[in-house]
Amino acid sequence: MQIEQLYHIYQQHPSVQTDTRKLQPGDIFFALKGPNFNGNQFAHQALQAGAAYAVVDEAPAQPHERIIVVEDALATLQQLAKHHRQQFDIPFIAITGSNGKTTTKELVYAVLSSSYKTYTTQGNLNNHIGVPLTLLSIGRDAQMAVIEMGANHLGEIASYCEYTLPTHGIITNCGKAHLEGFGSIEGVQKGKGELYDFLRAHNGTAFVMWDYDYLQRMSKGITTIVKYGTGSETDITGQVQQSEPFLTVAFTKGVQIPSLQTQLVGQYNLPNVLVAATAGKYFNVPDAKIKSAIENYSPSNSRSQLIEKNGNKFILDAYNANPTSMKAAIENFAAIQADNKVLMLGGMAELGAESLQEHEAIVRLIQQYRWQAVVLVGGDFLKIDHPFIKMSNSTEAANWFKQQQLKDCYFLIKGSRSMQMEKVLQ
Repeated sequence: MQIEQLYHIYQQHPSVQTDTRKLQPGDIFFALKGPNFNGNQFAHQALQAGAAYAVVDEAPAQPHERIIVVEDALATLQQLAKHHRQQFDIPFIAITGSNGKTTTKELVYAVLSSSYKTYTTQGNLNNHIGVPLTLLSIGRDAQMAVIEMGANHLGEIASYCEYTLPTHGIITNCGKAHLEGFGSIEGVQKGKGELYDFLRAHNGTAFVMWDYDYLQRMSKGITTIVKYGTGSETDITGQVQQSEPFLTVAFTKGVQIPSLQTQLVGQYNLPNVLVAATAGKYFNVPDAKIKSAIENYSPSNSRSQLIEKNGNKFILDAYNANPTSMKAAIENFAAIQADNKVLMLGGMAELGAESLQEHEAIVRLIQQYRWQAVVLVGGDFLKIDHPFIKMSNSTEAANWFKQQQLKDCYFLIKGSRSMQMEKVLQ
């Protein structure tokens, strides 16, 4: 079946699903395969559950008029997403980076959606399946699209650009993340820089954090560069005015917003706020709406959340971790004026050959400050010598926390997704 024919079906049933457990009547079910699953086995089940059609790449033993057989279901999903994307002549803003992607995406979406019908990535659907699903969720009434792209190896961002066709792009930063796949910090820059490469080749626009010399260098040659940062040579300039308990930003150039009070924890969120304001200004969102959208955004999903519970305060930043974000979170927490500070940190994943030394560097950083207690959980924290409390997993850490019955303490809880450090508070 040609993509045009499949797109005609999609126009009649514009909702796509890859998981039969989430299937809604009228969805088109794409039977994807992975190391531990084969969606082809659920094609008939999907139809029985109300799917309009099932797209498979293994012919079923029992043919069905609403089962469409293609060569590769995932490739077909991506091609369909590209075909849908090509129906739009609106800004498509792609966001990638080592840290802050999702917060930036949420802030940019909040600002743009205050003035435009905007569609964006839901949750963390930022991979080779999530990106095409996001594209296919965009309605014909769209005026803006904000697409988050994650990556853990070279060529990944380039592949997403081939069907997302971004007109604008943001690289939040390039830090020590997914070193196992990228190989080095230079590999991270090359991999994330594939977004700039696409924009450069297609006369696109990049919003660039001008404080970062490497982003200045990486963005050279892009047709339009909109600069944000803390220096005077930027289009939008802002500084941290206050960081406790939440980040307050003072803008000194580009927007008429003297002060903006966020619900975000940590000075490291400054670039995320600045780029959201920059995108808003670029697309003519009124300053008052920019301010209101950012101030009303409240983080969720264990990302820099400030929680008060049972007489204690918690910075829950347990959605993910890498050496760069872990260092920023610890230094920010150390700077907070509070007594009885407790660190509960989970291991960092996907660091390859550098994992052990990166965990050792975090231990050395922790030792530079005074803490009420330090609990290091799982991963390579278990393989190195340190004077702190060791726990094998987050369940053990949660049990330790309950037994201590601590009061009037301030906690930083952070770790890679696989560590599930949010369990400490459950």
